Amino acid sequence: MTPVEIGLWVTGGMLVLVVLGMRVAFAAALAGVVGLVWIFWEKKDYEAAEFAWALTVAVKTAGQVPHGKVASQALSLIPTFILIGYLAYYAGLTRALFEAAKRWVAWVPGGLAVSTVFATAGFAAVSGASVATAAVFARIAIPEMLAVGYDKRFAAGVVAAAGTLASLIPPSAILVIYAIIVEQDVGKLLLAGFIPGVFSAFVYTSLIVILALTIKGFGPPVTGFTWRQRFQSLPPALPIVAVVLIIIGFVYNPFGGDAWGTPTEGGAIGAFIVFLMAVFRGMRWPELKDALLETAKLSVMIFSIIWGVLIYVRFLGFADLPSAFSDWITSLDYSPMLILICILLAYAVLGMFMDAIGMLLLTLPVVYPAVMALNGGEFVSADDSAFGMNGTMCAIWFGILVVKMAEFCLITPPIGLNCFVVAGVRDDVSVQDVFRGVMPFFLADGVTIALLVAFPWIVLWLPSLAS
Repeated sequence: MTPVEIGLWVTGGMLVLVVLGMRVAFAAALAGVVGLVWIFWEKKDYEAAEFAWALTVAVKTAGQVPHGKVASQALSLIPTFILIGYLAYYAGLTRALFEAAKRWVAWVPGGLAVSTVFATAGFAAVSGASVATAAVFARIAIPEMLAVGYDKRFAAGVVAAAGTLASLIPPSAILVIYAIIVEQDVGKLLLAGFIPGVFSAFVYTSLIVILALTIKGFGPPVTGFTWRQRFQSLPPALPIVAVVLIIIGFVYNPFGGDAWGTPTEGGAIGAFIVFLMAVFRGMRWPELKDALLETAKLSVMIFSIIWGVLIYVRFLGFADLPSAFSDWITSLDYSPMLILICILLAYAVLGMFMDAIGMLLLTLPVVYPAVMALNGGEFVSADDSAFGMNGTMCAIWFGILVVKMAEFCLITPPIGLNCFVVAGVRDDVSVQDVFRGVMPFFLADGVTIALLVAFPWIVLWLPSLAS
């Protein structure tokens, strides 16, 4: 049996384990070790006496991965970004954001739902975790929407869908993971996510306004705030703006010249500033302990997935499956754009059965080289490429597209994690209610993805400034 055939069998077995309910980290690590043993044993013609040798070599090969790949400075961004979000919650910044958004935009049709989207977008700018964003605003926004007459299913759906914005708007943990897997610049990818993330928020709010205008009593506006009350709501929310400017400044100096520092340094300083704000606003040891514990739990979960998947990726290298898949993709007699659209649709289906981070980690080692091959290779000029951009810009554009697909998968049944989080926080809302509530946002996400595919400059304009 050839290494590619072994790769296909092992990958199929891993997907079966995931569908049956095994955690992605364990399924990927097990598949990687079994695949390595199989390949090494194959080289010895399946001699029984050599099985122990193959097992030993496979375990040693796999054992080098966790420390060798994870001991990366870029990965230290993940816990700092997550910590910023939890500290901002305990500092009361989330409540301040929602109050400011409510006073300024709640007068439009569907005003409280629109306020929720804008507030979650603001919180996403200091939190790299979609799950944390959904959990926080399920406590804050849903009660207020229910109080003015919103349907509970739609109120829950707004929070679940808006929580996905944290996947794109920097700081984003998923974008950091993508950058590490495909070996691209973390700073440029974080910059690239800003405009698409804000654009997604405006598409969501447009959908809400249209629904409120066409369905009687759908989302009553909230009025009565004076201009003085509106301006009074801004100072408590300004710390969010300060943290965002610091993080973006460390990635890209808006005043020209070199960046102020690395994204890792920006994340650490941002976490320290939010910590000082939280202490100033009255956070004490119990709240700090909860923030640190929640950060540790989520960080360990993400790192465990990375460890397991990287063992599987090491096996893929021995099986030569990425190259075989790239050769097959480039041999198809279809346009590169049509193949790209099919790949994105495959992500939508796969996301129904896997969590976002695990899905990207498992597929990118195979899919990314194929997309780059479609474009003409890593080092091509824009004139020679299939998508009209060089290799680096193509990698950034594709990264934003797949992360947006990962956002979409956070609200798709039956695995949509954000929907389960909202239902877990709210005892009066079932998971089925949340899934019904997010259905209109499938259309909004479809429109956003289509526009990002059709107009790549939405993604690439900001990172091109940092070139």
